[in-house]
Amino acid sequence: MRKSKPKSNPKQSGFIRLISGKHKGRKLPVHDVEGLRPTTDRMKETVFNWLMQDVRDAKVLDCFAGAGSLGFEAISRFAAHGTFIELDRKAATQLTANSTLLKLGNVEVINQDALTVLANNPQQQQYDLVFIDPPFRKNLVSPCCALLESSHWLSEEALIYVEFEQDAQPDIPSNWKIKKEKQAGQVICRLYQR
Repeated sequence: MRKSKPKSNPKQSGFIRLISGKHKGRKLPVHDVEGLRPTTDRMKETVFNWLMQDVRDAKVLDCFAGAGSLGFEAISRFAAHGTFIELDRKAATQLTANSTLLKLGNVEVINQDALTVLANNPQQQQYDLVFIDPPFRKNLVSPCCALLESSHWLSEEALIYVEFEQDAQPDIPSNWKIKKEKQAGQVICRLYQR
């Protein structure tokens, strides 16, 4: 006799999977939140191939963390510390729960608007690797990049990964140089170095 499937939690929309490192293969629950677009495994693999030599011991900032797909992947690949900024309360609560699930002592979750947080000086904390993957159609990339630079959030040669919709042309600080670029459907993915 077949067992019936347990009913799924209607608030939970699925999982993200960590693809490499100390938590390789772990699945972390993700809640259904408007505007949340977890980075696909294929795109995540591309990004972390670009970053292969640069993740270990890096201080990581995930500006619009959402499901934490990029930030948790960096932590799994031995980044020193991760700061996840997420406005949505449910998503931020899930980030904290997933950090606890993985027994991580090196992750901080900030449940606030990213631009508000970035407008303040980070009290001398500077980041080596930054992810900017905001909800689309909200014009968040340009102000986020400007604040990272003007409020001194970045280490001297920081790497900044940015995702934006194809028809957007964000303003990028003039001292950031493109290292890698890829288009995936309607999404442009770029890696900059300061």
